[in-house]
Amino acid sequence: MKYAVIAAGEGSRLANEGITTPKPLIEVSGERLVDRLLRIFEDQGASEVAVICNEQMAAVRTHLQAVQQKYRLPLRLVVKSTPSSMHSMWELRRWLGDSPFVLTTVDTIFREEEFKVFVQTFGALLEAGTIDGMMGVSDFIDDEKPLYVSTADDLWITAFLDQCDSPRYVSAGIYGLTPRSLTTLQDCVERGEQRIRNFQRALLRDGYRLKAWPFSKVLDIDHVSDIQKAEAFLRG
Repeated sequence: MKYAVIAAGEGSRLANEGITTPKPLIEVSGERLVDRLLRIFEDQGASEVAVICNEQMAAVRTHLQAVQQKYRLPLRLVVKSTPSSMHSMWELRRWLGDSPFVLTTVDTIFREEEFKVFVQTFGALLEAGTIDGMMGVSDFIDDEKPLYVSTADDLWITAFLDQCDSPRYVSAGIYGLTPRSLTTLQDCVERGEQRIRNFQRALLRDGYRLKAWPFSKVLDIDHVSDIQKAEAFLRG
């Protein structure tokens, strides 16, 4: 299994609150966000990890180049500023075209034991040929602009919604996909789409069988207060 990390955002909300450290290098429980993901991915037997950061993140680029020798897996680094997270994913496509992969954003905080089960379940369902992708979801809603995920009783995903009167799940920013999904991603880029949520909708339109996998709780680091929330969550 390959893994990919989108670490190309500007972290403007954190910067406005006085955080000068680039988001990928922010520490939660004594570990940098990007390092935490690399360690977890390696623990899951990753065959390769691809990371994208923007051109303004010289410190992130330098850090990742320095830690490449630390990990026992190929670490592919793309340095490019992009207009959206979906375009960042597109820039990673050269490393993702020959194997199933799990993609996350750099500030996604989850319980490691749950992530392990997510990966194992994704792999087993792929081997059985019953799914085309698996999306991490959560019933914990703490995002300013959440993407709601509508599912059938058996957790097959039926819709991705910007608004929902009675939400059960929101997207957790953890995506298990196959190389075939990159065809849909290319169509989205060519149509001028900007957001990963539109790519997810396009996967459904293209007939992909997407399963939801519920995490108990997933946090994003968008504000200074989120750092304390994440540390308390991981301690618990």
